[in-house]
Amino acid sequence: MSTKISTSVPLRNRIRSYLGGFVRRPMVRDKNRFLSLAHSSCEQLQKEVLRRLIDLNQQSDFSQRFRLTSTMTIDEFRRQLPIADFELFRPYVQQMQTGRHSALLGPDNKLLMYAVTSGTTGAAKLIPVTSQFLNDYRKGWQRWGIATQQDHPAMKTLRMVQMISDHEQWHADDGIPCGNISGLATTMQKAIVRKLYVVPAETAKISHSAAKQYATLRFALEEPWVGIFITANPGTLLRFCDQMDQLAEPLIRDIHDGRLTLDDVDASVVRRLTGGLRKNPRRARQLENILSRDGRLDPIACWPRLACLGVWTGGSAAAYRAQLRSKFGDMPIRDHGLHASEGRMTIPFADNTADGILDIDSHFFEFIPVQEAGSTNPATLLAHELQVATEYYILLTTSSGLYRYNIRDVVRCTGFHGTTPRLQFLHKGSSISSVTGEKISESQVVDAVNQVSTGLAIQQYTLTPEWGEPPRYRLFVHTESATADALFRIAEDVDRALQEINCEYSDKRQSGRLGMIACQQLASEHWRRFRHNQLKNSGGSEEQYKHPCLLPDPEFCDLFTDGSA
Repeated sequence: MSTKISTSVPLRNRIRSYLGGFVRRPMVRDKNRFLSLAHSSCEQLQKEVLRRLIDLNQQSDFSQRFRLTSTMTIDEFRRQLPIADFELFRPYVQQMQTGRHSALLGPDNKLLMYAVTSGTTGAAKLIPVTSQFLNDYRKGWQRWGIATQQDHPAMKTLRMVQMISDHEQWHADDGIPCGNISGLATTMQKAIVRKLYVVPAETAKISHSAAKQYATLRFALEEPWVGIFITANPGTLLRFCDQMDQLAEPLIRDIHDGRLTLDDVDASVVRRLTGGLRKNPRRARQLENILSRDGRLDPIACWPRLACLGVWTGGSAAAYRAQLRSKFGDMPIRDHGLHASEGRMTIPFADNTADGILDIDSHFFEFIPVQEAGSTNPATLLAHELQVATEYYILLTTSSGLYRYNIRDVVRCTGFHGTTPRLQFLHKGSSISSVTGEKISESQVVDAVNQVSTGLAIQQYTLTPEWGEPPRYRLFVHTESATADALFRIAEDVDRALQEINCEYSDKRQSGRLGMIACQQLASEHWRRFRHNQLKNSGGSEEQYKHPCLLPDPEFCDLFTDGSA
C-alpha cells in the first residue's frame, strides 16, 4: 500500500464543507455588515455602543456610584469617570467573588467566568466574562475566521489545529470558573463547527504543559488534512515544531497503535481523549517516511495542504518571524489582531500584517496620544479623530463592567478603512526603558534585532539596562554555536540599528552617556526557567505568554546570571 498522502479530498471532508456552508453564510453576511458600518459610520456606531454598554450595567453598584446613565453624552461620560486601571475595579470584582455580581453587572448580563490575565506586572487579575462579552468575543473571532477562509478557499475542505487552555482551572468563592476564555468559547461551539477542529477540546483539561503539548501533537500529526494552525504566541508554535522532532518516535508509535501515552494525567481525561482512537498504520508509515527522508518531521511535509498560520505578528511577536520562515517557508500569516482578556481591539483582514480594523461595534474606545500620557488628566480622542502615523494608548469600555480602562497597550494608527482607524500594536506602555532619557521602546528593539545579518539565527532575546560607568544595555540571546566574535558583531549591529531608529539613543551614545550594547549567550534551559517563573508569577497560561524583548529593570540580569555561569 502506498504511503503517499492522497491528493483527493476525502468524502467526510467534502460533507463537512457542504454542511459548513450553512454555518458560513450568516458569518459572511455579518462580516460584510461590519466592514460596511466601519467604512461609513464609525462615530455614530461608537455613540450607540456606549449607550448600549451603559444601559446593560446601569443598575450595578459601580454605575450607581458614578451616576452613569444611558442618556449621557460622551463628554458627560468622560467628566463622570476617571481614566482607570484595574485597581479601580478590583474591590468590585472582589465583591462579585462573594456572590454580589451586581457590584459591576446589570441583572440581564449573566456572569459566565473570570478570565485570568497573564498580567505584565504583579499578580494575575480576574476579569469578568459575561454572556454579552462572550457573544462579542465569538463574533470577533468569527469575522476573523471567515475572512481568513475567504482569502484561502482551500480551507473549506481542511481542518484546524488550535491550542487552547482550560476555562475551569479553579473556582472562585462564588462557584464561578476561573481560567482562559478560549476554553469557554470552545465548549460552546456547535457540534458541526467542533468537527472542523483536529485537537479535542478535552486536551484543555490537561494541566501539565508538556503532556498537553504531546497530546496536541499526537492528534495533529494523525490528520494530514490541516489548513491552519491557530495559537496566539508564535513561540508556542515553534516549540510545537521542536517537540515534534524530539518526540517523533513515540508520537508515530502512538498513531500506529491507536494510543495516547500520557503520564501523570487524570485517568478520566485520558479515557475521554482516547475513546475514539483507532490504529492508523498508514499514517504512521507516511510520517516514518518523512522522518527517514528529511531527518525530522518537517511541518510542510506532514501537512502539505497547510494554507495559513494564525499567530500574533505585532509587537515583540515580530521577533519570531525569521524562525517561522525557517520552519514554514513563505506560508501566509494571519495576525490574530490585538485582543486580551479585557476585550478585542482590532480585527486584521489581510495576511502578513499586524494592522487591524478597530472592533467598533463591541466596545467603546478612547485614545490618549503617547506624548500626553504623563498628564494627570489627559484629553482623549475618539476613534474617528485619530491621526495616521501617530501613537496612542487605547482605553476600553466593555460589556463586562470595565469603563475607560487603560490596558496600557500602545498602538499606531496606520490608516483608515473609510471612517474607522486601522491600528497596529507596538508594545506595552510599561515596555519603555530610559536610563539617561533615551526612551527605548520594545518595538524599537525588535526592529533593531531584525536588522542584524550575521548569519546566525537569533532564536530568543531580551534587552535590559545595565548600570556602570557609563551605563549601557545588555542583549541576552539564544542562538546556535555563537562565538565571542559573533556575539560582538551582533552587539555592534544592534547598537548601530538602534541609533538609526532612536535619535535620543544615538545622542546618548555619541555623547558617551551610554556605552555600547553588550551581547551574552544564554542556554535554552535558562530561557525555560525564566518563562516558567514569568508564568508562575503572573498566573497566565502557556498560550498567553508573551516573551519580553525589552525589560527596563536593571536587576533583571540576575534572573539569568545568578548561579548559571
